[in-house]
Amino acid sequence: MEWHNWSGSVAARPQAIVAPRDEAELRAAVTAAAKVRVRGAGHSFMPLCETGGTLIDMADYAAAIEIAPDRASAWVPAGWSLARLTEALWNEGLSLINQGDVNPQSLAGATATGTHGTGKDLGSLSTQVTGFELMLADGRLVQCDATTNSDLFQAQRLSLGLLGVATRIRIDLLPAYHLEERIESRPLGEIAERWQELAAATRHFEFFVFPYADHVIFKSLHPTPDDGGLQRSTDIDERPFRIACEIARKAPFTIPTLQRLMMWASRKPSRRTGPAWQIFPGERTIRFEEMEDELPRADGMPTLLEAIDYIRRKHLPVAFPFEFRLVAGDDIWMSPFNRGPGASISFHQYARMPWRDLFAEIEPVLRGANGRPHWAKRHTLNAAEVRTLYPKADAFLKVRSDVDPSAKFVNADLARLFDIATRS
Repeated sequence: MEWHNWSGSVAARPQAIVAPRDEAELRAAVTAAAKVRVRGAGHSFMPLCETGGTLIDMADYAAAIEIAPDRASAWVPAGWSLARLTEALWNEGLSLINQGDVNPQSLAGATATGTHGTGKDLGSLSTQVTGFELMLADGRLVQCDATTNSDLFQAQRLSLGLLGVATRIRIDLLPAYHLEERIESRPLGEIAERWQELAAATRHFEFFVFPYADHVIFKSLHPTPDDGGLQRSTDIDERPFRIACEIARKAPFTIPTLQRLMMWASRKPSRRTGPAWQIFPGERTIRFEEMEDELPRADGMPTLLEAIDYIRRKHLPVAFPFEFRLVAGDDIWMSPFNRGPGASISFHQYARMPWRDLFAEIEPVLRGANGRPHWAKRHTLNAAEVRTLYPKADAFLKVRSDVDPSAKFVNADLARLFDIATRS
């Protein structure tokens, strides 16, 4: 029995893969196993789901959406994908406050790793959560929020799955809304000078930039009245890019020319509108590896420009674009954004091209300006660095030890990352 993550770079051979349908089946699986991890869509690039024990899939766990009387929040199934959840909420006249452009992820996995979208005043998905129901290592089903089991709640807000199996999550919501998406090509120099002005003009701001091109793909989303439904299912046509990636794999020396040609072909602006749950995500079918650093907002643009310059000077064969986003600060113990407003820089490589040495070379450039790596994306943090970067790390680890003294939910890589003693 073997399990692979989405990109194919992480493999696990669990003793069992279990899909509990109710509390009794989940309790039986958790209490019987010496080691437990939970899988979602496998969209983590780090080996967070790797285990030689029991791998749990919560997608079919019996839980219903329970909407609060004021309709400002709801208890929702933790194991549902964002795609399934956002459609169900839309049918109830509700929307998530924000989300990213990947929606196969489970809600529990997204909140446990600090997954985010973009928006200068909008936090990660974890900031929208106000309560958890989870099963602990001993089979107890507990709830926690800011006043009940408050330390457990603070730790669970971004937990990496180290505290238990989330069964339900209480999340803040908005009345269902529509979004207008605009995509256009803009000069990189203009974006470098005007990014704060452009970010202030729209609810959601981001751009993609190929390291060998001088224009960016600028994307903005803003609430809009319903004007007749969704006209196109995805933001970007991936077919030309897929061809370019394969050419780059076979002939890396063509990458600069390919990237300039792709930006020339993308010069025509596009617009679409539709329900928020359909506009936020895009189809991402080309497999890649990803590294992402979260930086203090003032450091974001200088770091991106430094990374682009570094790639050009070294003639590195980078086939994918950078992605630049903004995320609000928060107060979550293990959040990369708990020191204030952030800028997020994602660095990708086509999965069929060499990436490990490339990532090792780029990581110091991205982290040089006080970067904190995204927990679920490729990084080389160690336990000493975690404690330096996260003042609340010891508080988090104390909660972890209290609720899981036998380290049932700790796998080998998490043991290394947090210096947790564990039986193999």
